[in-house]
Amino acid sequence: QVQLVESGGGLVQAGGSLRLSCAASGRTFSNYAVGWFRQAPGKEREFVAGITWSGGSTFYADSVKGRFTIARDNAKNAVYLQMNTLKPEDTAVYYCAAKFGTIARAPGQYNYWGQGTQVTVSS
Repeated sequence: QVQLVESGGGLVQAGGSLRLSCAASGRTFSNYAVGWFRQAPGKEREFVAGITWSGGSTFYADSVKGRFTIARDNAKNAVYLQMNTLKPEDTAVYYCAAKFGTIARAPGQYNYWGQGTQVTVSS
């Protein structure tokens, strides 16, 4: 089992920045790929960014490429999502998720999920 807890969400004006954190406990976190997902009201959960177990490769949705950066610190059992130049359409609940093996963009392929953190971007 891997337990995940997100933090760092909040209310920010368009153009601002937030840094989300995902703290992990349980099994050896460094064995797991981690993805950040988001879900806006009335919409499906979507992939935002992912990072391999080593941190050597990262992946982004086209909508956030160049604005968001994912990173991990396995010594601290943590993954981060730095979000810059935020837009109102980034408003959503953000979740981190973990899976053994490679990164996937489909939420259904992840075994472990956090409870989510709300990000609201005002125009």
